[in-house]
Amino acid sequence: MLTIEHSPVSTSPEVLGGTLVFRGTRVPAQSLLDYLNDGYSIEKYLECFPSVKKQQVLDFLEITHNG
Repeated sequence: MLTIEHSPVSTSPEVLGGTLVFRGTRVPAQSLLDYLNDGYSIEKYLECFPSVKKQQVLDFLEITHNG
């Protein structure tokens, strides 16, 4: 089970003005949804944003689809 401490995303006023980003990066979580909505694969997204880990993507998608 995912908890706040193990969340794949975080927010802080000091990082992109509080935009929800993948934890440990400056990559907005919304960018993943935008890429997927535009027909790109998870693999292509990860190529474009190498600081984001595949498990973070999978966990975020689980949260957004089940939360």
